[in-house]
Amino acid sequence: MPFHITILDIVDIVLVAVILFQLYRLIRGTAAFSIFLGIFVIYITWLVVKTLKMELISALLGQIIGVGVIALIIVFQQEVRRFLLVLGNRYITRSRFSLSRIFSNVSEEQDTPGITEEIVRACESMASKKTGALIVIGRKSSLDLFTEGGEILNARISSELLETIFFKNTPLHDGAVLVDGGVIMAARVPLPITDHVAIPQHFGMRHRAAVGMSEHSDAIVVVVSEETGHITVVISGEIRENITPNELRNVLLTRKIR
Repeated sequence: MPFHITILDIVDIVLVAVILFQLYRLIRGTAAFSIFLGIFVIYITWLVVKTLKMELISALLGQIIGVGVIALIIVFQQEVRRFLLVLGNRYITRSRFSLSRIFSNVSEEQDTPGITEEIVRACESMASKKTGALIVIGRKSSLDLFTEGGEILNARISSELLETIFFKNTPLHDGAVLVDGGVIMAARVPLPITDHVAIPQHFGMRHRAAVGMSEHSDAIVVVVSEETGHITVVISGEIRENITPNELRNVLLTRKIR
């Protein structure tokens, strides 16, 4: 019987490969990866014993595989949630003529170099004083989803305002500041914490929150360490430690912040 491969077969293979690759990116470095490997081993074992016609163990493993979808949803609920957030928040960008833009008070054309300078000046000053800070800077995906639990400000950005927010005696210094379109949307915002186990041991909660936020959106997250005064940038889970203010400026300008 001749073996034929159609265009649909190729598309099918490519789609499965993309889904598996995205799944790997989401769970690599986490405890969920070990669980996934265990489930994969059980599935391969079931295929082998079924082929060898080992009826008893095949029936037993078949029952486990039969409820596998429900078990996967329960075990990987955090990863499923993260995957859906990636689809809805990172890859689906906001339309130029969306309702949120029509009713927004932020102008379409933003002074990106001016916004960048305000952020860099604030980070440089806070780093010299060892003032801890966590700043989330929006790009294509919306940050509105993450304002829940924070204090809504909608204030025009300035280095002085950023430094005031993160001054240790102010009530807003805990949590993150969300910056989008030249506006400080909210302060004291709780961010999702990453569950990756490969995070450097010297990283504190601010850094772990920065990595977690970068996994849920395409935002640029800037951290100023309270212990060392070092500036760290996190983008899509990639960490750049101890960068200079000039390097931070280049990152913000080349990554096209909003």
